[in-house]
Amino acid sequence: MSDTTWVTRALDKVERVGNKLPDPAVIFLISLVIVWVLSALLSGVQFDAIDPRTGEAVVVNNLLTGASLADFLSRMVTIFTGFAPLGVVLVAMLGVGVAEHSGYINAGLKRMLDSTPKMLLTPSVILIAIVSHTATDAGYVLVIPLAGVIFYAMGRHPLAGIAAAFAGVSGGFSANFIPSAIDPLLQSFTQSAAHIIDPSVQVNPLNNWFFNSASSLLIICVGWYLTDKVIEPRLKNTPVDGDPNEIPKFEDLNPQQSKALRFATFTMLAGIALLVAILIPENSPMRAPDGELTSFAAPVMRSIVPLIFLLFVIPGVVYGYMAGTFKTTKDVIGAMSKAMGSMSYYVVMAFFCALFIDAFGKSNLGALLAIEGAQFLKAMNLPSMVTIVGLIFLTAFVNLFVGSSSAKWALLGPIFVPMLMQLNISPDLTQAAYRLGDSSSNIITPLMPYFPLVVVYCQRYVKDTGIGTLLSLMLPFSVTIICIWTVFLLIYWGLGLPLGLQSSYVYPAP
Repeated sequence: MSDTTWVTRALDKVERVGNKLPDPAVIFLISLVIVWVLSALLSGVQFDAIDPRTGEAVVVNNLLTGASLADFLSRMVTIFTGFAPLGVVLVAMLGVGVAEHSGYINAGLKRMLDSTPKMLLTPSVILIAIVSHTATDAGYVLVIPLAGVIFYAMGRHPLAGIAAAFAGVSGGFSANFIPSAIDPLLQSFTQSAAHIIDPSVQVNPLNNWFFNSASSLLIICVGWYLTDKVIEPRLKNTPVDGDPNEIPKFEDLNPQQSKALRFATFTMLAGIALLVAILIPENSPMRAPDGELTSFAAPVMRSIVPLIFLLFVIPGVVYGYMAGTFKTTKDVIGAMSKAMGSMSYYVVMAFFCALFIDAFGKSNLGALLAIEGAQFLKAMNLPSMVTIVGLIFLTAFVNLFVGSSSAKWALLGPIFVPMLMQLNISPDLTQAAYRLGDSSSNIITPLMPYFPLVVVYCQRYVKDTGIGTLLSLMLPFSVTIICIWTVFLLIYWGLGLPLGLQSSYVYPAP
């Protein structure tokens, strides 16, 4: 039996078992109850683990006390409405819905497909997915669903396109040659952790830039091979049986549609040019107080989703009226309503997901898991290279339960950065290893807030898509990425190639 056959059989087993799991919304509800029970059982236990954020021993908070339950009930609505991914998805989908139902997106994709070689479709999709990291969560609401549309239009299986884009957006989250807001955020935690040992250490926000840029090529190649040679062949017997009205149909553009496409695209480009003109001045109101564009304090970084809304809704309206798909303003609002209707299932899942994530954070169970794991790895006193590999896999494991990259690093950084500095390993290398592990398991945890959304995208084409289906699609990406990317880091380290700006492999820096 060939390896490919063995892999296919194993993935089929994962899919069957995974699809027997309850609905994602029910999984979040069950997880919430488990957190409540564990918080009550562990609240009286004394732990030796020290929380690096407070300098005190970790205490598990009992969420089943009368006061905790009363607080939970009083905050339930705000927990849901304050769930960050919910606003990101719904606001962006309002604009994308107008562009989609007017026909603008389909027309644009048709033109793009006419000039894109079929052989280069997969790497092109993964490349775009990787670049989308720069715009925070834009990849989840734009690139992943469009990848399904593009693959389907090219006569390929749409779920393969969704999987490839998901791997690029989330599995290769730290592989990007364009700096983004996550770089200075993680750098701030790394520098604070390094100051525990040496207050004079300065960490550049782009200390991993060169390694991340090289990694993007690796992720593209790995994702390209897996999509075309493993994932898509396995999908050949999976029929596309979604609602025909929901699956885009691509036809040749008539002269009126071609003219509308040109004007609408010109409108979008003019909007982008206007935004660039606003951003250029050093005193731009869209910049942070210190003049930075990529920091979280910059209004432009906090406006990504509203900008996506505007850059899609305006060209969508222009195209709709010129092509004749929109006659009145009711048609525009109707397009938004249809977009929201398609998100109803996700809204339900987001409700339970928000409640679970809030309870998990308040219980301190996530902090306990991360710190105890880090202390165990530290106590093993392994050689530095083995410890780096251990950090990668520990981070990937913790990521299954604690999704936020910055939250995990706030817990793990103050343990591993000083520990490895004492082994003469620089904070730059430690951070690079952490980012690798953090990215690799994003795509296989149903507890990741955007995972249920990707299930919804898949159900547009294959109605019976469940958690198991998506897990079986993404598991080869996750396992292969973490293994090959880890080896790549070790080789990169061995060759002494620069990690980024003002970075080093050893501490103290030469």
